[in-house]
Amino acid sequence: MAEKRIRTTALATVPAAAIQQQIFAVRDRQVLLDEDLAELYGVETGALTRAVRRNADRFPDDFMFQLTKAEFAALRRQTGISNEGRGGRRYRPYAFTEQGVAMLSGVLRSERAVAVNIAIMRTFVELRRAAASDAALEKKIEELERETSTRLGQHDRDLALIFQTLRQLVAPPKKSKRRVGFGLPEGEG
Repeated sequence: MAEKRIRTTALATVPAAAIQQQIFAVRDRQVLLDEDLAELYGVETGALTRAVRRNADRFPDDFMFQLTKAEFAALRRQTGISNEGRGGRRYRPYAFTEQGVAMLSGVLRSERAVAVNIAIMRTFVELRRAAASDAALEKKIEELERETSTRLGQHDRDLALIFQTLRQLVAPPKKSKRRVGFGLPEGEG
């Protein structure tokens, strides 16, 4: 029972909103950076990367990759990470996909690491659920727009016909003017 309380307490210390803010899209994947994971796990970034390097066979390229210089520079501009020359990072960060984060639970075996991994996995699931919901909603809106434009197109044609008929009914018929006097027939002259 006491062990369950410890895990619940550890999970409570990592709010899902804080995890969501640390998830970035890189190479069309949602990833967490090594320094953010280290902070969540309560370890130094160097210790985390050393543990990963010791278990390199568990982290293929689709689980973890190192950012390119361009990706790192773009990320620095977006997030405000300090520049290398001013006391910041001296190497490009590693990015962990959802599977890479799951694999970290086998490498980092502390209770906090397990609790944090559970919270991160739940956050990834929630993000996927939200993305699927958004995609379904977008598809529904497109369908509704197509149906509406089809219906309105028919309604527009019907309304135009009604207005044309009403104009004919309201407008008095044109009377031919009778000419007074003598004149040449039209077209001869």
